[in-house]
This record gives sequence, structure tokens and C-alpha cells, in this order.
Amino acid sequence: MSQLQKKPEPLMAYPYHLPDKPVPNGPYISYEEFFDWADEDTLAEWVDGRIHLGSPASWQHQQIAGLLYEVLTTYSRLFDLGVVLQNPFQMKLGGQRGSGREPDVMFLSKLHQARLENGLVRGPADLVIEITSPESEWRDRYIKFQEYAIGGVPEYWLVDPGQQQAEFYRLDDQGHYHSQPLDAENRYTSQVLPGFWLKPAWLWLQPLPDAQDILKLVGGETFAVYQNRPPRSDL
Repeated sequence: MSQLQKKPEPLMAYPYHLPDKPVPNGPYISYEEFFDWADEDTLAEWVDGRIHLGSPASWQHQQIAGLLYEVLTTYSRLFDLGVVLQNPFQMKLGGQRGSGREPDVMFLSKLHQARLENGLVRGPADLVIEITSPESEWRDRYIKFQEYAIGGVPEYWLVDPGQQQAEFYRLDDQGHYHSQPLDAENRYTSQVLPGFWLKPAWLWLQPLPDAQDILKLVGGETFAVYQNRPPRSDL
């Protein structure tokens, strides 16, 4: 197997901000009020009628989320599987007392493209990935874990850079998540992304691998053909 090349460190992060409009207040804020207040760069979530403001992500968090987004986006395009979205894109689960979360990365299959609206996925994505931190661990591991299971998210990845640990969960027919083991080569194979596999150890390399090198291993000959394709005629 070819050795992965390491990705150079980025120089700066993308800052998050709050909208200029006042934060809605009251005992209960509807999701529509929240969605009207937040803009596309707002780091905030709506849970059971309340707004929860997020904290800025660490460099390692940003790097890992960016790598997974790049790899999954290209893989999904390569095999025409669906779309990949990243924070701060919303996923709305449940009714008036549900939640509007902003997963770090999520995949929505072609079968469920009708759930994609302007600025949000209304209903469960097929895959949700959260990059956890000491600040978000309880929320990601317990609160969101339960919300995503009840909301019907088929596959949930929980990535913990601090502990260098990745957990992979699949939803059963009764709406419960079950942890999935790695195979003999320490790889996880996704159920919702046909043919896609990942070695969690790649996520702990410093600096991170280049997405193209991961795709050469995972995408095989199809990715090689994709790399050598001619430019689009309308460019």
C-alpha cells in the first residue's frame, strides 16, 4: 500500500460571527424565528425552542473536519452518491420541540435529496460526523447521540482528536445505535457510502494526509480515471 503524503499546516482559520440582528428572546423561540435570525456563517444551534451559541473550533478540529469533507465530497461526486455538507449548514430534526443542529460534516444520499432545502436539511442526513472536544464531548456523546438516533440518522461517526479515537455507530430497526468494530486492517467501511472505507489512524497524523492520497487508496481505478479527465468544456 502506498504511503500517504502529509498535508501542510494551514496558515489561518475561518472566523465565525453572530448576525447583526438582535438575538431573539423569550421562553420559546420557533425554529422559523431562529432560522430567520441566523445567517450562513452563524455558529449556533436550535434545541427545543432555545438558541445555543457555539464555541470556536480548534485548529485540529478544523483540519480533520476539512479533510473528511474534502474526501467525502470527492468520493460522493466520483460515484454519484449524493451531497456532502459542512458546518454551519443546518439539519432540522423533529417537530416544534425538536432540534436544529449544525453537524461538522454530513452526507445526504441522492435518495433523500428532497430533504435538502435552502440552508438546511429537513430531516435526517444519511451520515453525521461530529469532531468532539472537551467542551462538546457531553453534548456530542450523549445529547446529540440520542437526538440523532431518535431523529433517524442511519450512521453517526464520533471523532475525538484529543483521545485519538473514532467511534462508528449504525442505527438498527428499533432506532438504537450500535458501535461498529474495525476490520482486521483497522478500517471502517461505511454502510451508507457504498465502497467507502477509512483508517481512523489517518486522522491523527501530523500534519494530516492529503485528501488526494486517501482517495487513491479508497477510490482505486475510478479515482485515477477521474484525476485524468479533461477539463469541462464550459470552463
